[in-house]
Amino acid sequence: MPVRHSEGIWEGTLKNGRGKMRIGSSGFEVDYSFPSRFDSGSGTNPEELLGAAHAGCFSMALSLFIGEAGFTQNRIHTRASVHLDKSEAGFAISQIDLDTTADIPGMDEQTFLELAEKAKTNCPVSRALSGVDISLNAKLEP
Repeated sequence: MPVRHSEGIWEGTLKNGRGKMRIGSSGFEVDYSFPSRFDSGSGTNPEELLGAAHAGCFSMALSLFIGEAGFTQNRIHTRASVHLDKSEAGFAISQIDLDTTADIPGMDEQTFLELAEKAKTNCPVSRALSGVDISLNAKLEP
């Protein structure tokens, strides 16, 4: 299996500096800063990128399990909300909420919920984040 690479570059002080994150071999680059991470400044932050990775990984895993169950989805949409909290020990990602909806012709809700839970437990990003509380809200579209 391939090894994936991304980069983080930071210049300046924590509060007044700024950085860039380069994602993968495509060279996709995004800006980040103290305000984009801890306030509402422009740019992104590591938590948003982690959320995107988790939402993408979960959706792909769910697609796998749906296919193994003999169904084909029209669409899976997942939103990951990553909670960054501060405690006496410092900053930590305390929780990730996965909200997913899926359009899967012919699938009953109980089967869907079981497969969604299986995807939450087994996608590689969820496994990597096993020390974080991960919640799941899954809905099957009519």
